Amino acid sequence: MNTATPEAAVRARYAAAAKKSEAALCCPVSYNADLLKVIPAEVIEKDYGCGDPSKHLRVGETVLDLGSGTGKICFIAAQVVGPEGRVIGIDMTDNMLEVARRNAPVVAQRLGYANVEFRKGRIQDLALDLEVLDRELKARPITDANSFLAADELARDLRVRQPLVAEDSVDVVVSNCVLNLVEPDAKRQLFGEIFRVLKKGGRAVISDIVSDEDVPVEMQRDAELWSGCIAGALREDSFLHAFEVAGFYGIRILERGEKAWSTVRGIEFRSVTVEAFKGKQGPCFERNQAVIYKGPFKEILDDDGHRLERGLRYAVCDKTFQLYRQAPYRECFEFVEPIEPFALSEARPFDCSGMRLRHPQETKGQGYRANTVPSQCCDGGQCG
Repeated sequence: MNTATPEAAVRARYAAAAKKSEAALCCPVSYNADLLKVIPAEVIEKDYGCGDPSKHLRVGETVLDLGSGTGKICFIAAQVVGPEGRVIGIDMTDNMLEVARRNAPVVAQRLGYANVEFRKGRIQDLALDLEVLDRELKARPITDANSFLAADELARDLRVRQPLVAEDSVDVVVSNCVLNLVEPDAKRQLFGEIFRVLKKGGRAVISDIVSDEDVPVEMQRDAELWSGCIAGALREDSFLHAFEVAGFYGIRILERGEKAWSTVRGIEFRSVTVEAFKGKQGPCFERNQAVIYKGPFKEILDDDGHRLERGLRYAVCDKTFQLYRQAPYRECFEFVEPIEPFALSEARPFDCSGMRLRHPQETKGQGYRANTVPSQCCDGGQCG
């Protein structure tokens, strides 16, 4: 059994895989062949993953790729977001970064624009720029305990003064089979870092390996299994829960491997792609709005504990009203606006601790006594 630390094993294995392709590090994934045409073969042959989060991106977005490796997902994303978009790749392995950076000008020349950059860092610590730290430590090397403590203080200062990725700065965080490589004690920090760097309204689209059972401790201690995307896999429901704990909402599985990619000691490991949104934080205000859950389920429970039965008109705060109007919820609801709207600046606080029904007169107004002529079409449109 290989007893090296998980991070050391990952760094060593992926450094070797940057020099010589290793088939065992990836699942079979079909990428858009047209988007691969501009990417050098070296990048494709030495890049590893288990999904394709890039196909869920949109034009103009700023994208952060965690564990970008030789840059394949970054170079695909560059084409999806277009010249008005931006792509940042983060990796801790020098060999991988060397391949990615050497090929970035080639891809840019073929595309006719350059919108990709690669930075060195650990994905569970997106504030610390390791290359800046390297430069500082070369000038002030660690030689004793005092210099070690000074280096630790320097790292804390750099996270604040010169962050690798700033807070609230990217539209989408993507990752392809990398989160499972982070050590158990750092996983909560990892999901918190993803949340930190996203803008309000941003989202994470993460492809990763998950297990159908808890991975035993003895397997977690095997560095070879860890670096092979096995031992560090979270159980499928725990993977989703980690997003919830970090503050995300609207968490859903976009893709799930029908068949297990690998089975070890009877535990199945498969690829999933999960989407999660940032933006439910903030105060709640009353604006006399209501939502109606359309079904098909009899009732649902959202990430804030709101329980809604099908077909009923519920009072919600403006924040919840606006969230439901966005992906991934909007197709599930009807939205009832007040006839006499008022500015958010004039709205009073709304108690979101429980759910209540909204009487129609609350949105129409107590003095509403209108009479209308029936339209020719019951849906309010034009009859053909």
